[in-house]
Amino acid sequence: MKIKLVAVDLDGTLLTNEREITPQVFEAVQDAKKAGVKVVITTGRPISGVQKILQELQLTDPGDYVITFNGGLVQDAATAEDVVKETLSYDDYLDIEALARKLDVPMHASTKKGMYTANRNIGKYTIYESMLVDSPVFYRTPEEMVTKEIVKIMMVDEPHILDEKIKLIPSAFFDKYNISKSAPFYLEITPKTANKGKAIQYLAEHLGLTLAQTMAIGDQENDRSMLEMVENPVVMENGTEELKKIAKYITKSNQESGVAHAIREWVLD
Repeated sequence: MKIKLVAVDLDGTLLTNEREITPQVFEAVQDAKKAGVKVVITTGRPISGVQKILQELQLTDPGDYVITFNGGLVQDAATAEDVVKETLSYDDYLDIEALARKLDVPMHASTKKGMYTANRNIGKYTIYESMLVDSPVFYRTPEEMVTKEIVKIMMVDEPHILDEKIKLIPSAFFDKYNISKSAPFYLEITPKTANKGKAIQYLAEHLGLTLAQTMAIGDQENDRSMLEMVENPVVMENGTEELKKIAKYITKSNQESGVAHAIREWVLD
């Protein structure tokens, strides 16, 4: 059955290590779109961190979609209108913020309008994320967060520190939330009802497609849900070894235009 929807992660997948789109990837995306294939950027970033990429790839026409916040939002790429929105409650925020303080790990909460941290000394990876996704960062006390519509929370620290702290997170948190690493220094926490896989499943149904007509391409653990959801999971050569175990296909690395190779080899062949 022909693939009609391709969900593509950004960092480490579609983008090179220099965060660039290669000409080969650009041309493959355009050819897929001309062939009637929906190419859907599927990322942990907010829409602010994706907009320039969508424009560069010409994926902002009516009928184009984008999945942001690790599946927390499915949005119309032309209008940024929410199609699906899953958020964390204020009580969720308080519980996770208290845990972060107990673990002594910098944390920030993301909304559609920006990033918020209760850390007076803002963590360097929070600042890095703010610059990466073009999202402003604000200091707010926990009490001031009561009206915020939080889509995702991130704990951020040096990789070796974060790995040790993850071991100390109570199992109840893993039962209640989706918790996964999107980079060595990022631990992302979203509602249990929100992940990339569920977002793709919803979008496929919305478009009248079966999962046999879907493909996902990723490289990190936060891509697992979408790779397990679709019937054509593709993992980058630079992806984790654990993810490669569930891949139907292994494509070239992000430095070698692996997304273009996957589209041409298994979608447009």
